[in-house]
Amino acid sequence: MIKKLKEMHENRDFFNRTLDIAAVMPVVKEIIAEVKNSGDEALREYTEKFDGVKLKEIEVGKEEIEAAKRSVDKNTLRCIEEASAAIRNFHYRQKRRAWVEEFGEGVFIGEKCLPFDVVGVYVPASYFSTALMCVIPAKIAGVEEIVVCTPPGKDGNVDALTLVAANLAGATRIFKVGGAQAIAALAFGTGTIPVVQKIVGPGNVYVTAAKMHVREEGVEIDFPAGPSEILVIADETANPSFIAADMLAQAEHGEKSLAVLLTDSTKIAAEVEREILAEAGKKEVSQNWILIGDNMEECIEFANEYAPEHLEIIVKEPMEVLKRIKNAGSVFVGNYSPVAAGDYATGTNHVLPTAGYARLFSGLDVDHFMHRIAIQWLDKEGLKKIKDVVVSLSKAEGMEKHARSIEVRFS
Repeated sequence: MIKKLKEMHENRDFFNRTLDIAAVMPVVKEIIAEVKNSGDEALREYTEKFDGVKLKEIEVGKEEIEAAKRSVDKNTLRCIEEASAAIRNFHYRQKRRAWVEEFGEGVFIGEKCLPFDVVGVYVPASYFSTALMCVIPAKIAGVEEIVVCTPPGKDGNVDALTLVAANLAGATRIFKVGGAQAIAALAFGTGTIPVVQKIVGPGNVYVTAAKMHVREEGVEIDFPAGPSEILVIADETANPSFIAADMLAQAEHGEKSLAVLLTDSTKIAAEVEREILAEAGKKEVSQNWILIGDNMEECIEFANEYAPEHLEIIVKEPMEVLKRIKNAGSVFVGNYSPVAAGDYATGTNHVLPTAGYARLFSGLDVDHFMHRIAIQWLDKEGLKKIKDVVVSLSKAEGMEKHARSIEVRFS
């Protein structure tokens, strides 16, 4: 479990967490093609095959939602409402507003911010918190139709907490479909499920592969999100019990989830290893890596190259390390900032880029559900002020008619 950090720099497969996605892509492509060709029929067949359920209705009805509300205990409902309030508070701060400013006399520029009309949200089975994380920012953005797909249980019903959370957050339609087939349905539509403009949400390797493939076919997604992962940077001041608990928590996301500790302290490494071995099963142990660097500088360098979904910084001078971090989905600072806090109740979004994609993407936010239109409004005097610049640059690029379109207004 414990290795020298320098050894891992030579193991490029450790950095390349997209290998699992490539491995399942042929199967995923078959599923997507079948859903495109056969629609609802394919969804029923795959739901029976993968979930062991013969669906009577693909869409969740109002009666099911009301029954789910009645089944949820008051304390859990209160906690969902409190988490929802925190998520709304954080995401309201992200919402862009339309703006127009005068850029010199007679020249006005600005932006108009518009929500998508319809988006698709994928919620993994029983991950009701993900329904809050995806639907709430879409609602804040102003999306009118928010379509949720989530797998049914063995009884043919969707998890009650997921239904309550999705409904509370503002989902307009909910469907009992999971896996790659759900992504295909949202991307291309079926007899029952509508085509959406964008698909968001985390999932297993099949869901992630499906999202990446439909994007190649022109359907926008948020980013690859799953399987989940954590990386912890710690020094001798960290609490080893806290680190071990946070690393082991990742195993609950499935056998593909990884937990990595980076430390310059052999003492912390040994203590965390002891805690993990005492608590974890054989499979969970294999999901945990402890890497010892010669110094904190080496640990930071590795973290930026690894670009983790979740990054915990538990060191004596956390701000000094935080300043140096360039690539991470979400950062948790200090002994009392576990990833679980952000998963549920801080209000930040837990739908984050995985597999190193934090080098390229930010976590899910209100911007993912909107697009912007640039605006410019010039009067004659305003255009006259930039006339010579536009004409000269147009001609320099060989765009004579561009230049003429300016000159004609002053001839």
